[in-house]
Amino acid sequence: MNKHFFFEFKEGFIIAITAIFSNKIRSILTMLGIVIGITSVVTMSTAIRGIDNSFQEGISSLGTDVLYIDKWAWFSNVEWWKMRNRKSITMEDYDKFRSMAQLPLASAPVANTGQRVKHKEKYIDRVIINGSTADYLKTTNFTFSMGRFYSEIESKSSRYVAVIGSEVAKNLFPLGDALDKEIKVGGVAFRVIGVLEEQGSIILGNFNPDNQVFVPIGTIFKHFMGQSFGSVTINVRAVSPALVEETKVEAQSVMRKIRGLGYQEPDDFSINQQEGLMEQYNQVVGVIQIAGIFITSLSLFVGAIGIMNIMFVSVRERTREIGVRKAIGATRKTILLQFLLESSTICLIGGFIGLLFAVILSQVIDRFLPTSVQYDAVFLAIGISLITGIVAGLAPAYTAAKLDPVEALRYE
Repeated sequence: MNKHFFFEFKEGFIIAITAIFSNKIRSILTMLGIVIGITSVVTMSTAIRGIDNSFQEGISSLGTDVLYIDKWAWFSNVEWWKMRNRKSITMEDYDKFRSMAQLPLASAPVANTGQRVKHKEKYIDRVIINGSTADYLKTTNFTFSMGRFYSEIESKSSRYVAVIGSEVAKNLFPLGDALDKEIKVGGVAFRVIGVLEEQGSIILGNFNPDNQVFVPIGTIFKHFMGQSFGSVTINVRAVSPALVEETKVEAQSVMRKIRGLGYQEPDDFSINQQEGLMEQYNQVVGVIQIAGIFITSLSLFVGAIGIMNIMFVSVRERTREIGVRKAIGATRKTILLQFLLESSTICLIGGFIGLLFAVILSQVIDRFLPTSVQYDAVFLAIGISLITGIVAGLAPAYTAAKLDPVEALRYE
């Protein structure tokens, strides 16, 4: 039984390949919809996987156990003008918070400004400059490719030292010799004492450490106070992820006391978490996936209809051949298998061509956005192609299989 099926499969496959190559132009046009569909689905898959990997790496630097007390909510239903009218969080608020809060493992103030960063003739515009204390390192998951973070002495004495992200280092120091070099931040000279490992360049908001510079907070107040974003953010790290909610409740209570808010008064500050970023990211990716699935489905549907029509034409053209095969003993199952193999082979060839185009396209996209070609993309392309081929070829193959051999032999 197995030998018989193998023989039929081999014979059907040879006939299918012969039919495909004897009508090259028609076969190529038939494959076009499958090529477009597979290229779309694999490119979308690799792009989303690459963006997701980069996002996860980037957001890991924030930490799942870190809270961000800020004047502004990252994502909120609170009207913008209400948040604008809130009082700014100050260093005095931070000092009080640090002395009153008991649960945090560490806390650090952060003041931001956007400046041009320059080294000799090379420069980058609109780089986020973060000013903080030495404790900032305890509230992140940063790792260093070289150097270190600034010390408590350097922080308290407002030394002109800087830690730069990997993107800043690549742009200003392409040879990788950033350590102990001088950079100018908004015209003020700083010495580079550390370079961060790449954290991931796709991340929402102002939290891309790859394109940021970190300096002692005193230098921000001294040189860029009028150009800063106006409010200090307090980074608060819980002892463990399990204690995040408890730490958040305490932080809210402490901040309300510091602000002197009454029982009925709403918070005039926000406590942000990375879950907000994750929700926003998932919404964006969800929309992209839906759009990609729609485009892919449309391409594959058009391709499947094209293959079905061509297969019906092929059945009509080869009616006499089918009659001859049936007359010499070919069963309905044999004829069915032959035409299913033909439609599946067309789709598989189109799938491999689409996969090749997708890999090439992913390499081009990778220059602008991160992509990640995975082995499962190959199985996805093969699986979709095979299923499309079987579905598209089923009706024509069934039509061919049920032809009456006598009528088929009379067909001209």
